[in-house]
Amino acid sequence: MKKSYTDEHAAAGIDAALPSIETWPNQFPNYQIEIAMPEFTSVCPKTGLPDFGKLTLVYVPDKLCLELKSLKEYTMAYRNLGIFYENVVNRFLQDVVKAAKPVSATLVGEFTPRGGLHSTITAKWSKASKRGL
Repeated sequence: MKKSYTDEHAAAGIDAALPSIETWPNQFPNYQIEIAMPEFTSVCPKTGLPDFGKLTLVYVPDKLCLELKSLKEYTMAYRNLGIFYENVVNRFLQDVVKAAKPVSATLVGEFTPRGGLHSTITAKWSKASKRGL
């Protein structure tokens, strides 16, 4: 059986140029911020069909907070980007961590069903574990 997905499909979008995420100085310690993005869209790198989902970011800020307008612009840049769900969640979290250097962060991607399958992808990072960076 011939493999229908290629290594190019798997790597699609991972290194794409995306807008920077701006930050501003945090004024308080020890609290959590949750940001829901219920209308997330990207594109399947194999079929070219749109993918839809909800992203939920939960983070504990350290010295910086995410500026929401730039986060929205960053999120919208995925709209025409061919990238798998798993790569969306991990790349997004990686960029948030690079921008804000939080105490911890979790990103959950809940993607709408396609072909009867519903996917939820969760990626976590914390300064204690330095996961993935």
